[in-house]
Amino acid sequence: MSYPIPDLDDGCWHACEIEVEKSRFIAWLCHAPTPRTFEALLARARQTHPSASHHCSAYIAGPPGEQQAIGFSDDGEPGGTAGRPMFQVLDGAGIGQVGCVVTRYFGGTKLGTGGLARAYAQAVAKGLEQLPQRDFIARRSLELKVDFASEAETRSWLTEHQIPVQAADYQASGVALRVGWPVDQDQAHLSELASRLKGRLSVGE
Repeated sequence: MSYPIPDLDDGCWHACEIEVEKSRFIAWLCHAPTPRTFEALLARARQTHPSASHHCSAYIAGPPGEQQAIGFSDDGEPGGTAGRPMFQVLDGAGIGQVGCVVTRYFGGTKLGTGGLARAYAQAVAKGLEQLPQRDFIARRSLELKVDFASEAETRSWLTEHQIPVQAADYQASGVALRVGWPVDQDQAHLSELASRLKGRLSVGE
């Protein structure tokens, strides 16, 4: 399973700003593989802009369409005018592991519920336009056991197929390579490697 995620390091974010009826809306976006990483962005936004009127938020800490590790907050704005519209923009973009905070400085003109929802959604959409992205491949752990003579060829095959080696355990009988196997790829693909190694391969979870 492959899907786009923000191409941002931990502790980094992408920001942009729009103005609507003299109110400033500053959108912050980050890579949020867990709710905790999103909370770090929210804390930074509040720390950087302590005098702002609101820090509304939304996140999807999982793949697009995630139903559990999600959240959104209006942070004092009228119910349903900020967090939910922000979440709907993120969800509709088909991007995963993403968190967003929109910091608002009130400009003196009330926007009404419809105007607020549009402004918050617009701020998120603007941020997504220039957000650096990369493809994320969901993986599960597999253990490949080979003899010492087969290790180099096994590692070469894994590199060719873009399968990362996560750990190596050297034992008396050979080496156990812990690899990140794509969740949507059948283990039958390993038959090619097994054939190369003339059967000197065992696979475990």
